[in-house]
Amino acid sequence: MTPPLIQLAEAQRSAPVTDWAARLGWVAGLLVLVAFVYWLMRQGWKWRGTLQGDLPELPATPEDPGEPRLTLSGRYHGSTTAGQWLDRIVAHGLGTRSRVELTLTEAGLDVVRPGATDFFVPAAALRGARLDKGIAGKVLTEGGLLVVTWQHGDQELDSGFRSDRAEEHPAWVEALTALSTTPTSTTRNTTEQSETEGVR
Repeated sequence: MTPPLIQLAEAQRSAPVTDWAARLGWVAGLLVLVAFVYWLMRQGWKWRGTLQGDLPELPATPEDPGEPRLTLSGRYHGSTTAGQWLDRIVAHGLGTRSRVELTLTEAGLDVVRPGATDFFVPAAALRGARLDKGIAGKVLTEGGLLVVTWQHGDQELDSGFRSDRAEEHPAWVEALTALSTTPTSTTRNTTEQSETEGVR
């Protein structure tokens, strides 16, 4: 006769799985659902890129950008329409996250991205910089993101960067703001001409 304890253990043992077809069907259905969601996201990305087709090609680095003021190694987290941190820009590779090497010179901001499209922001196109905590698809701690605002074509963009050493961010904000508010020679000439005409 089987002891009561052994009978109890056998009673509590899980029943063997026999309906493998149903389980495999659930797994297959889940995989199809994941693939469909991924496809929808990819199509949405392409559609957004098509809508942003009027955005000009990204400027290339000039042959002689000048002596570096600041350099930074870190990550590029994306670009959005200025002031709208969820309106992601994907045209011309601006939506691709990547490693980044930033160099600031008198001529502007050189953005080198291994594995993605490099671009250059001329000093005349800089509109300012600030510390923030998020940009489309990425949220960090307060002040953990360096956001550079710049003019590209008829649109102002916000581009988000994070240095490998976050303590560098304030110096970059200061330098970018100073460079973006420095009037170019064209601006000075226009201002002087307007003042002269006003005197006349």
